[in-house]
Amino acid sequence: MRVPGRLVSALRKEERYLIATHISPDGDALGSSLALAEALSSIGKKVVLYDRDPVPRNYQFLPGWKKFSADLKKALRDDPVLVILDCNGPERAALEGISFRKTIVIDHHETERNFGDLRWVEKEAAATGIMIHALIKSLGIGITPSMAGSLYTAIAVDTGTFRFSNTSAPVLRAAAELVTAGAEPNAIAEYLYETWDSRRFRLFVMAMNTMERIDGVAIIHVTSDMFSESGASAEDTENFANLPRRIDDVRIAAMFRQTGPGEWKASLRSKGTVNVARIAEQFGGGGHKNAAGFRIKADLATAKRLLRDAVRKTRRSDKG
Repeated sequence: MRVPGRLVSALRKEERYLIATHISPDGDALGSSLALAEALSSIGKKVVLYDRDPVPRNYQFLPGWKKFSADLKKALRDDPVLVILDCNGPERAALEGISFRKTIVIDHHETERNFGDLRWVEKEAAATGIMIHALIKSLGIGITPSMAGSLYTAIAVDTGTFRFSNTSAPVLRAAAELVTAGAEPNAIAEYLYETWDSRRFRLFVMAMNTMERIDGVAIIHVTSDMFSESGASAEDTENFANLPRRIDDVRIAAMFRQTGPGEWKASLRSKGTVNVARIAEQFGGGGHKNAAGFRIKADLATAKRLLRDAVRKTRRSDKG
């Protein structure tokens, strides 16, 4: 992967950074941010890690996760350069309306926004972690075991632990380099997939029991009442949307998670050539070809109907 020389020069030149990633952070966002923060700190840079939302329990094995702060006043104190990772707009990082003297965007999402003084967006990259791995090497910084673990986690999460169609030879080579540098695949896999507590499992069963399947589209939902009854929280729903697409005739899986009265966050997953980013864009959202999302204000029945309408519209467009 070719890293822009302007980006490498800029990161060497500046001294103070605010590294921010998207709200409701996932493994790619967290692992990429932690690895870049450690790398820049190792060459004498002052770095603050910011996310509006707390680090989910299932990622609290990542080295340095406690360094994330939601204290925006503290983050802005030293007039830092903003580096946004794994998203490409300030609203996704809860930073809209705030001015920075310089902004850098590093992202791999298909849906792109025109933000950032310096932008590096690789839509074909499997994960932002792949890009950060290449960037750290371009900076001439050695990959430590903690960086390796963070980056391996980032790549594993966004490739479904090397099961998704974005897994390629370069992805596997990068993963092998990170294992050589100290990442522990078995331990990371156990943290990611085998440490659910009973509350999360209870919510998962409840969500799967809501499944509706029509024309190759499977939809599940999680309501506020389900969170209350199970004792689980929003962060526990990560990966729920992936499960229905394991059914052989399901091409698109969707999960609606209630975020407020009449408000829902939709997570879309697909397999094969179905591009759910194009579906999400119809609602002002976006993402990747096989993983995207959007937010909608509507009652649940209406939200589901509008999603099915958008799927039909996209299918007609693909045929026409």
